[in-house]
Amino acid sequence: METKILDGKKLAQQMQADMKNRVDRLREQGKIPGLTVILVGEDKASQVYVRNKEKQANTVGIKSEVIRLPESIGEQELLDQIELLNRDETVHGILVQLPLPKHIDEQKVLRTIHYSKDVDGFHPMNMGNFLLGNVSTLPCTPYGIMKLLEAYNISIEGKNALIIGRSNIVGKPMALMLMQKNATITIAHSRTENLKELAQQADILVAAIGRGHMITGEFIKPGAVVVDVGMNRSAEGKLIGDVDTDSVKGIASFVTPVPGGVGPMTITMLLDQTINKVETD
Repeated sequence: METKILDGKKLAQQMQADMKNRVDRLREQGKIPGLTVILVGEDKASQVYVRNKEKQANTVGIKSEVIRLPESIGEQELLDQIELLNRDETVHGILVQLPLPKHIDEQKVLRTIHYSKDVDGFHPMNMGNFLLGNVSTLPCTPYGIMKLLEAYNISIEGKNALIIGRSNIVGKPMALMLMQKNATITIAHSRTENLKELAQQADILVAAIGRGHMITGEFIKPGAVVVDVGMNRSAEGKLIGDVDTDSVKGIASFVTPVPGGVGPMTITMLLDQTINKVETD
């Protein structure tokens, strides 16, 4: 069987070309979408993500600002900074890059961002509306995965879907989005027994557990669609996913590469939701 690549980089470029046109139309009306990212500390992976977000925001014409704060910043000082952005009418999207230093309450920070400016989809108000099936800002990574599956005409209805990982950022919202498209869902995690047997029954497998090359070809049902959310470093320092892509080739019908699969779609959906805030204002 030929295994096709779900090319997130290519789809992201196509979507961002359309977004540039959307931003141009808004500019003609005197509206410029503004996205502000707060980066606390010196985490190297976070710095790379933020640089990519800033670069791509500028590419589509979004006014992008990065506020870099020291790791030692007090929690209240960070919350005060967010409140300033909540009141700033030129800022339509606020994103605090995770993870945060241990002395800062992550949930308190996410709650402080006004839900109307939450472009990551993590505010409890947006999460609640999403759960109820109401119009909402959505978590960007699973939203991007859904767009990728849609672009490749991958059928979801009636399929068995296994999500490996149960985080609020990927695992839980991914399960809900697939369920909303009438898939039958199983959520697995690090303590799941018989993981390989569960995986072998999955028509769609989403790996988001954070363990490099944990999922090999022997986990994969012939013809399955495999989505790799993992971003890990090998012993040699190479970026690798949770899926050993080489070993699933010839078994899976589709697989996302790392890099170039899910990552570009995550940033693209962040930009999309920032622009949408202005379009629907």
